[in-house]
Amino acid sequence: MTEPAERPKILFYVQHLLGIGHLRRTATLSRTLVQAGFDVTVVSGGHKIGVDLGGARLVQLPATRATDLYFKQLVDEEGNDIDDGWRENRARLLLQTWQDLQPDVLITELFPFGRRQMRFELLPLLDAAKAAARPPLIISSVRDILVAQTKPGRNDEMLGLVERYFDHVLVHGDPDLISLDRTFPHTERIRDRIAYTGYVVDQSGVKGGDDAPGAGEVIVSSGGGAVGETLLKTAMAARHLTAARDRVWRVMVGTTVDQATFDDIAGQAPEGVIVERARPDFTTLLMNCALSISQGGYNTVMEILHAECRSVIVPYAGGLETEQTLRAELLAAKGVLHVADETGLTPEILAARVDEALQGPPTSARIDVGGAARTVDLLNHWLDKRP
Repeated sequence: MTEPAERPKILFYVQHLLGIGHLRRTATLSRTLVQAGFDVTVVSGGHKIGVDLGGARLVQLPATRATDLYFKQLVDEEGNDIDDGWRENRARLLLQTWQDLQPDVLITELFPFGRRQMRFELLPLLDAAKAAARPPLIISSVRDILVAQTKPGRNDEMLGLVERYFDHVLVHGDPDLISLDRTFPHTERIRDRIAYTGYVVDQSGVKGGDDAPGAGEVIVSSGGGAVGETLLKTAMAARHLTAARDRVWRVMVGTTVDQATFDDIAGQAPEGVIVERARPDFTTLLMNCALSISQGGYNTVMEILHAECRSVIVPYAGGLETEQTLRAELLAAKGVLHVADETGLTPEILAARVDEALQGPPTSARIDVGGAARTVDLLNHWLDKRP
């Protein structure tokens, strides 16, 4: 009797610092990979957030987060600045996880195109992987748009790391909308390592009837992170100025927002507005809502496109962030989304965009959203080609 083959083992590293979009995309990929028969271990370095990993194991490193929009200051779980001792401990724990698992595939989310602050633990991990008797496939998993680099040499540094360590770069986007060379000038140098997967989308939302969650409502959200308070408050103030003033408006506050801020937002809610924490059935709310008002993060925008709901996008542009604005502008040019600038946003401006969206057709876009399944196919193909 033939012994069943062992499931390929994946070690998937992710670090969220401000929002949780990177973790959510990793979770969507992990669920799909587990369903496809991979043995997945997710190593998370951000503060613990309840996400569905689909049966993948979670290794939670001592958590860190950013205290500013520029990611210059990182603190630990107690809010203390991280120091060399903290870094040495985390690097040791990550390396021990690698040694215990000995995976067939090592995936780093965003790095080396971001998360430069985590080189203290990722470079020893990559060195160990390259030096292994049977090195794993080493893969970078990145979204469609990178943050523009303002410091000389950073793009060169990213290129050097890809050429030194990485076998493949999974770009979770559709080149018909935007290709990586728009935001990474050295793309041509690593073209043979790049594979576009299409967008990774949580497609678990369920379309229902009049009594379905979110049916006929206006869903206001700012992702799962700790930014977006101004958008939520502006939306509540805009409600009475819109044609949707008689609908229920459901305001979703990020899971990492502190309780005092949540209470402040809830305390300003007029009649007809429900304020609650971000929910795991958010995609179902989108499937059934009359309109979505949100920031322009990767996950939310793609879930809106999948749900085909009317929408207004207010791209987050704080700190060094440029990707939300660029993505929103590209989609707006296709007539897919209604966009309002975060700078100078008023209830009156937002209300006008809401009414424009309500009067227009539902969102519809011909964009590849099969990124999770394509990732599975690519990993299987690359593993089959290994000696």
